Parts: sequence; structure tokens; C-alpha cells
Amino acid sequence: MAHIKFLDETMRDGQQSLWGMQMQAGMVLPVTPTIDQTGYEIISLGGSSLFEVLIKRRREDPWAGMDMLVESMPRTPLRAGCRSNGSVTFGFTPDALMDLWVERLCVHGMRSFWLYDVLFNIEKMHRLAKVAKRHNCQIAGTMLFTLSPVHTDEYYADKADKLSALPEVDSLLLYDTGGVLDRERISTLVPAIKAKSRGKPIEMHANNMLGQSAKSYMDAIEFGVTVLHTAVRSMANGPSIPSIEIMTKNVEMMGHTHNIDVSKLKQVSDHFERVGKAAGFLVNQHFEYDVTALRHQIPGGMMGTLRSQLSDQKMLDRLPEVLEEVGTVRRELGYPGMATPFAQIVGTIAVLNIVTGKRYSVVPDEVIQYVAGFYGDPVAPVDENVMDKIMSTPRAKEILANPPEQPDVDELRRRHGTGDDDDELILRALVPSSDIDAMRKSGPPARDYPTLSSPELEAVSNLMKVVKTPFVQLRSEQMDLTLRR
Repeated sequence: MAHIKFLDETMRDGQQSLWGMQMQAGMVLPVTPTIDQTGYEIISLGGSSLFEVLIKRRREDPWAGMDMLVESMPRTPLRAGCRSNGSVTFGFTPDALMDLWVERLCVHGMRSFWLYDVLFNIEKMHRLAKVAKRHNCQIAGTMLFTLSPVHTDEYYADKADKLSALPEVDSLLLYDTGGVLDRERISTLVPAIKAKSRGKPIEMHANNMLGQSAKSYMDAIEFGVTVLHTAVRSMANGPSIPSIEIMTKNVEMMGHTHNIDVSKLKQVSDHFERVGKAAGFLVNQHFEYDVTALRHQIPGGMMGTLRSQLSDQKMLDRLPEVLEEVGTVRRELGYPGMATPFAQIVGTIAVLNIVTGKRYSVVPDEVIQYVAGFYGDPVAPVDENVMDKIMSTPRAKEILANPPEQPDVDELRRRHGTGDDDDELILRALVPSSDIDAMRKSGPPARDYPTLSSPELEAVSNLMKVVKTPFVQLRSEQMDLTLRR
């Protein structure tokens, strides 16, 4: 029997997969003290994509919101995630800015990081781990899992060996964005990773895209995983991860132990359900087993983006074609792991191929940078015909002549005019100044969020039933609220 530790992803992957990273601090502050007392090993809060969405979509200062959340949860270490070469911008972030990003997150209270690079630039991951360790942070060296002919057990064992050899790495994180791991693969993969782990704990994160990730978690425990990533039930499942409610029950049934106070879970789950419904976000999701997901392996947070892109073109009915094309593009581009930025790169190319009707006639800069090796070496060779099409474009010649630059912090401060305010430098590097100015005008983050429990919104809800309107939208500088029947 094993003692299983749980990491809470309600406020990171849960809201990323279901709410599109639009979680404002006031939406969760009423229950964060309860989450802090539940017994989680770590609580995950997010990273730069949350910052970007909060500024652009919600006009909320992410630094101020983070400070409020950190203050409300003093007991449990709080985690942020970082892609080694591009967390502050979608494409490439200069090394100096990445180091500063990790430093500022630590200053604001983060004490745990999961560091990843889809192409496993271990050296870059190690550099960031050293920055975080100066603040006594826990580090999870992350292995993003994907199914392909080249992503073998031996491939991941080699990465586990290199990551566990780093003294700054405290645990290994097996991260299954597509939720495709089953018992057969787990039975060989996890032992291969464990054999190279140097005794460091193995965490597992699996988005429940095929509805099988809770079973995968139980199989993973059998073969040596001891830390599971979960979310409260209203924010779990579907494109999110398994629920803490079912996983605590499952581990207890199998005779394992844990530290979770299950009496606190319903209050938190009910709160997220009320807020999610009031804001018009998804809650209480469930996916059926769909084998097409084994081919395209699109992560949970990416599916909404694909739908949005096709809706803009009035082509949502062609989503099945796009999903099929994603699988083809992924093979042609050398099987990149389906996580940021490559899930977006592959997905965007697939949409463009379907919308234009001419494959690779429109090629984003990031695709050229990828095949040129700017992100690192592809895991498998890029299809020769596709490589020729991409590299024959005029834009390819421009990009090859101008590889990513590496300005130092002083130069970045000069360019953005931020002086010694490095929090402001991060924001200015992340989004246009016009968005930051609009955010400032909206005032400080609210400490709560109106839900249907307030008398005024109850009255609006009752009125909706009488007039038979499908929804009412209430907007102000601090609020964007949609009530649906």
C-alpha cells in the first residue's frame, strides 16, 4: 500500500481547460482559505497565459490578484508553470526575461515550479531551476507525454535520467495532455521512468479527454506514481483532470492513504459551480471515449481555440476534418508533443489548410521557426515535401536571416521604458501597452464575484423565466457576467 499525495489544479488546469484562463482573484477568494486547509501537497495557480488573459479579457491586474491569492493561502506551497524558452511571449522569450519572470514569481510568493520544454532543452530548464532554487522552491522536471512512433519508453527513460540528475529537480512530472495513457503503456512507461528517477517522487497529470484518466491514475499508482493532480468535481473531467472526490475514494478503496480532508471538498466545488454558472463558463464536464483523440491528441485547453477559429470562418461544421488534419500535420512536422506552443502551431496549420483548401499555402512564422530548429531539434525528421513548401516561402528567408535575439535585462528595460519596475516590464513584454492602460483604468481587483446567491441576480434570473430570454449579459469595468436559462 502507498501514501498518495495530491496536488490541486482547480485554479490552474481546471480553469484553463474549462474557463479559458479567465479566473479572476475575486472569483475564488471566498474559498481559497478552505483550499489551503484541505491537505494538498501543492496548489497550482498558473503562469503567463493567465496573466495575458486577465489583462486582455478581464482588465484585471494579475500581479495584484496573485498577491491577494498568495496572502489567502499561507500554509500550502503555491506552484507556477514555465515553458523554458517562451513563457512570457508565445514564441521566444529572451533568456534574461525568462529568468526575471521566474524571479518575480518567487518574489510574489510562488514556492514550486513545474518546468517543461516540449523538445527537452534540458539546459534551459536547468537554468530556470537554479533561479527558482535561490528562493527554496520545489522543482518538478516535466516530461510531456505524447503517443508517436518515436516517443518510446526508452525516449522518456532517457529524459527522466537527465532531469533527475539535476540536483535542483525534486520530482519528475509525467504530464499526459491528451489523456491517452492506458494501463498497457503505463505498465512499461512508469517503471522505465522510475528506474531512472534516482528515487525522486513521480507525479502524474492526465487531462481526462477520453474519460479514462482516473483509471490511468490508479494504474500509475500500482507502478510507482505517488503524486496525483486533481481538481474539485465541478472543475474536473472533460478536458480538465480527474476529480479529487473520486480519486480520494478510489485510493481509499484500494487501501492507500492520503492527507485530504474530504469534508472540505463540497464547499469548494459548490462555490466554483456557482461562479462558473454565473460567469457563463463550463462546469461539471464529462467526455465519452472517442478514439479520434488518440490520433489528434489535442490538449483540453486547445479544443476551444480550434472551435473559435472555425466559428470565425463560419466553418464549425468542418471540425471533424480539422481534427483529422491535425493528426496528419503532426506526423508531417515530426511528431511534436501536443503542448504549448506546438499544439497551437499544429492546430493553426490544420485550420489554415482546411480553410484555404491548399495545404501549407499560408505558414505562420512559428512554423518556420520550428522546422528551422529555433525551438530545438524536432523529435523526428520533418516530411521532406512539407519542409520544401515551408522553406520556399519568402517569409522563411527573412526569418532564417533574423534568429531570435538575446537582449539583457537592462536593454529590455530601456526598450519598454519601465525603469527598475520589473513587474511592469513583464506585463509590457507580455501584452500591448493599450491593454495595460485599459486594465489600469478598471481599478484594483474585486475581492468577490456576484453569483446567483445575491438577491439582485436572483431577481434577474426570475425575470428571465417570465420573459423567456435565453440569457442576460451584465457588463461593467469590473464585471462581465452572463446569466443563462
